[in-house]
Amino acid sequence: MFKLDKFSISLGLAALIAITSQQALAQSSSAKFPGIGRTATPAEVAAWDIDVRPDFKGLPKGSGSVEKGQVIWEAKCASCHGTFGESNEIFTPIAGGTTKDDVKTGRVASLNDMKQPQRTTLMKVSTVSTLWDYIYRAMPWNAPRSLTPDDTYAVVAFILSLGEIVPDDFVLSDKNIAEVKMPNRNGMTTKHGFWNVKDKPDVNGSSCMHNCVPFVQIGSTLPDFARNAHNNIAEQNRMYGPYRGADSTKPPLKELPGASGAGLAHAADTHSAAKKGPAALFQSENCSACHALNAKLVGPSITDIAKKYDGQSGALEKLMAKVKSGGAGVWGSIPMPPQAQLSDEDRKTLVTWVLSGGK
Repeated sequence: MFKLDKFSISLGLAALIAITSQQALAQSSSAKFPGIGRTATPAEVAAWDIDVRPDFKGLPKGSGSVEKGQVIWEAKCASCHGTFGESNEIFTPIAGGTTKDDVKTGRVASLNDMKQPQRTTLMKVSTVSTLWDYIYRAMPWNAPRSLTPDDTYAVVAFILSLGEIVPDDFVLSDKNIAEVKMPNRNGMTTKHGFWNVKDKPDVNGSSCMHNCVPFVQIGSTLPDFARNAHNNIAEQNRMYGPYRGADSTKPPLKELPGASGAGLAHAADTHSAAKKGPAALFQSENCSACHALNAKLVGPSITDIAKKYDGQSGALEKLMAKVKSGGAGVWGSIPMPPQAQLSDEDRKTLVTWVLSGGK
């Protein structure tokens, strides 16, 4: 037989108290909202609880070398960030603008140099945990969460080597990551109004509340030479979640939609489809949050829907019923919520317009 020591008994009591508290919380929630939800399992909590704090709490065990990180970088990262993290075509540069003196002082001198052409990631980020956390959660762009902890250590090690923060033969791990000295570790401060409302504000100025411009349209355009430099922006997105993208194969509009500000005061009006038109109805009913004309968003594009049902008998009635009742499974697992608030007239006008390809 084995004998429990006091430490083991204390851990057992602590675990029992934690479980009992969780069950009590779940019971109180069930009493307040009967039949709704359940307590998340430890595995479910662990799947979401992946953030890494500046004090490295939450950092998983593992390690990765600069050499392995270079292999992963060239396969999964260089296409967007450049072979040496220098790319300024798709995203801003990762490396550059830092020196060995910056690593010693903890302040990046080039941040105060107006001749510096670009603010890079290594110039700005003050904690190495920020790099690790973001890469592990969100990269690579087309397959987030596909990197293992060891892969992430390796990629971060390679990035640090690009900035000459660590040597080329360095192996980064959960054991030594706290020893890494970021070039801008002393360049961030919380002693200002952003963190404390009692401190001096970040900006100075007085508000002007007279002779105000009634409407301001904020927008941006691409110069002709850059319009389609990297193919159609509208087609370069992740495979899930809502996104937006301009069709960069087409010339810029002469005037941005809504540039005059006309009609903004009546945006909440619920005129019939006959008065608003199908395109306006499509916008006012928030269909555009999930569907775009030529690109997949959360749901299929208008063009793809029109192609799928082209020439099918009964397509109008079928889609009208689906819009009213909602559904899932035809275009993916994400369900379309029911739109029962639409009148039959509006629903018919909207579906007819979709089946025409938005013409």
